[in-house]
Amino acid sequence: MISKELLDILCCPETKADLVLEGNTLVSTDRNTRRRYRIENDIPIMLIEESEQLDVAEWEEIMKKHGRL
Repeated sequence: MISKELLDILCCPETKADLVLEGNTLVSTDRNTRRRYRIENDIPIMLIEESEQLDVAEWEEIMKKHGRL
């Protein structure tokens, strides 16, 4: 599990936007890119080329759940 302290200092490598922890992934709060980064063995994989771009509806649902929308 990602600690709050680590989550507070991590940001999206593409846009520098904040991230929210969603299950076993980190999701960028940036509406334009909507990147999701996976976490493997408690290590965030923060490579843009290995991230996933969420569709707008899924991204909005996650942001609402985390009070970011």
